[in-house]
Amino acid sequence: MLLARALRAAAALRPPLRHPPRRLLLLSPSSSFSSSFPRTLLPSPAASPPLARSLWQLGGGGRTGLLRPRRGSAGGVSCGCGGLHTEGDKAFAQFLTDEIKEERKIQKHKSLPKVSGGWELEVHGTEAKLVRKIAGEKITVTFNINNSIPPSAEEETQEEQKPDEQEPDLTSTPNFVVEVIKDDTKQTLVLDCHYPEDEIGHEGEEESDIFTIREVSFQPTGESDWKDTNYTLNTDSLDWALYDHLMDFLADRGVDNTFADELIELSTALEHQEYIKFLEDLKSFVKCQ
Repeated sequence: MLLARALRAAAALRPPLRHPPRRLLLLSPSSSFSSSFPRTLLPSPAASPPLARSLWQLGGGGRTGLLRPRRGSAGGVSCGCGGLHTEGDKAFAQFLTDEIKEERKIQKHKSLPKVSGGWELEVHGTEAKLVRKIAGEKITVTFNINNSIPPSAEEETQEEQKPDEQEPDLTSTPNFVVEVIKDDTKQTLVLDCHYPEDEIGHEGEEESDIFTIREVSFQPTGESDWKDTNYTLNTDSLDWALYDHLMDFLADRGVDNTFADELIELSTALEHQEYIKFLEDLKSFVKCQ
């Protein structure tokens, strides 16, 4: 009894133990938790240099190497950008390289095709503008190739395609805006046009228009921001006689089925060109070039 009290008294006088700080542990793949000795993920300040190992070294250079070693650490390969580099990035970059080669093989137009009828082309990124001047009038047609490929095109391709058939080419059918400006007026006639899905590809129907007018309005000439307070005519409930006159008005100024077909060809070429450029930019971003 006296011995037990003496031991408890000695334990009470002993200073409390200080637990060492927790470290992130990494176990060897071939060992179990109970039998393996834990290794620190990053070297502690007091550790000797020979024991310091990066995650890339411990992982064997495989997909476990998700973190780049610090600059100057043993076994580290750096491009100097200080960014993250993984085996997944390397595989991604190689995939993009192959994809770019394939897209260039099927690219029909190395340069953008011209539109007949004296139209001048201006391109600013994904936006294109066709300009034509005739008899005191200036006609501009503006379109953007973003989201111009119908979403149902790929689904129909997979459903209708037979094993021996080649995949049909994707076609860009953007909405486009026609502006007619007269020299002696301060107003611009604006016609918002689009390609109906059920009319695209019907080449045998000569009387059918492959594009339609959705809205018509007047906007102040020379102002980039159009006013929502100006009256806009929706053609869904429009008298067919008035609609036919509007279509004839556009045809007299060179915006007809022939123009619409050539615009599709131009837009498709521009969309494919921008897609390849995007793949090249993505590859450079992934490879950090």
